[in-house]
Amino acid sequence: TLVAKDASLTFSEEDEANFSGSFYSLTKGYVEKMLRSYSNVLTLRVRMPIDGDITSNKRNFIYKIAHYPKVVDIPNSMTCLPELLPYALALAQSGRTGVWNFTNPGAISHGQVLELYRDFVDPSFSWTVFSVDEQAKVIKAGRSNNELDASKLWAEFPGMLPIRQSLLEHVFKPFAVAQEESSKQSPSLVMSAAAAPARTCE
Repeated sequence: TLVAKDASLTFSEEDEANFSGSFYSLTKGYVEKMLRSYSNVLTLRVRMPIDGDITSNKRNFIYKIAHYPKVVDIPNSMTCLPELLPYALALAQSGRTGVWNFTNPGAISHGQVLELYRDFVDPSFSWTVFSVDEQAKVIKAGRSNNELDASKLWAEFPGMLPIRQSLLEHVFKPFAVAQEESSKQSPSLVMSAAAAPARTCE
C-alpha cells in the first residue's frame, strides 16, 4: 500500500480536488469536475512533471527547484515523463476513460531530488531548506503538497517504477551517460579541427 507521511494527504481517483490556494489549481479542479460528466474523456492527473532535459528546460520541475534560492522539503507525488508518456498513449489507444492519477508510485521530497541532482549533475551544488510558513511569505500563490495513490495506474502497467527509481533510470543515469559520451567526443572534435588543412583562395 502506498501512503504518504501523512495519510490524509494521499488521494485516490475518487477524491475531488480540494485545494484552492491558486487560480491555476482552482481552475484545474473545476475542469476535472466538469469532465467527469463525459464518459468518453480520459483525464490524467500529472504532478510536478519531469523530463530528461534537466539543465536547460525551464519548465522542468528539476530545473525549477535547482534554481530556487530555497526549497521546502516535503514528499510529493511526481510524474517522470520519459517513463509515463508511453503509458498515456497506451491508455488512449486502449480506450481507457475517466480520471487517472498519472504519477509514479510513492513520493519524493524536493531535497531527495536535489540530492540526485548533486550526485549526477553538479557535485558542488547545494541548497537551502525553509518551512511552508516561510515559503508562504514569499510566493504569490499557494502550493499544495500531496501524494496521489498510483495503484490504479500501477495495476495497468506493473512494470512502472517507483518515483525515485524512475528518476534514476529515466532521467539521471541517461544524463550521466550523455555527458560522458559528450566529453569523449569533444577532444576528438578539437583534434580534427586542428588537423584540418588551411584553405586558401584560388
